[in-house]
Amino acid sequence: MGLTATRAKAANKAAKRGVIKSRGGRPTRDAAIERDQRLIEVATRLFLERGFDATSIDAVAEAARVSKPTVYGQYGDKRGLFTAVLRREIARWLAPLAAAAAEARGDGNCDGSAEERLIELGRQLLVLNCSADSIAFSRILTAQAINFPEVAKLAVDEGWSKAVSTTADFFDHLAEKGVLDLEDTTIAAETFLNMVVGHTHRMATFGIPIDMKAAETRMEVSIRLFLAGAVGPRDRLHDTAREASKARRRPAR
Repeated sequence: MGLTATRAKAANKAAKRGVIKSRGGRPTRDAAIERDQRLIEVATRLFLERGFDATSIDAVAEAARVSKPTVYGQYGDKRGLFTAVLRREIARWLAPLAAAAAEARGDGNCDGSAEERLIELGRQLLVLNCSADSIAFSRILTAQAINFPEVAKLAVDEGWSKAVSTTADFFDHLAEKGVLDLEDTTIAAETFLNMVVGHTHRMATFGIPIDMKAAETRMEVSIRLFLAGAVGPRDRLHDTAREASKARRRPAR
């Protein structure tokens, strides 16, 4: 069962339970939280299935079994509802990075080599960023970026930029423990994320079928290249350049 179908099933079960109200007629705190979660689940499913333009507040309210005034009161309009959905999806996408940074922040030595840890992180990022839901959100954001630039800015500020800063934080802690030696962890983080998921996610967004086994191999090779560098230590680079220069010289006539 896919992630979207699982969410839909969970939302429908929650809807059938109804909302428990207090004696005054208003939902209890727990019931209100459950209602809001169900509303976001339903909105997520409809946005993914129908896209932004074809999803209406009426449809979301009906599917979530809440009133339209409840939706408008909570989120203002459809753009506000989509923003709430997007924020939750961003948090899900960032979870592996946050967990890696928290683990590196802990006391003691890091378990596993840098390559092993980065490959495991890369594998999690690939699965998340190349899922059908992630690709659908990417397409919706691309389509709506011109009409709603503030939503696109949110995706950059709270999504990509946060991913970069969290990855840089992860690298900072690894550098402090002598696991990595990086000149600029922010640039390294941007490079790492682009190498690991950029190409594959971009191809999937374009509708090109993705072979996940090949994508994982590409990710592993990219991480080894990231860790080794393209030219190696500078002293070796200079020695290699001199040798190459000698080899290119034409024999005297």
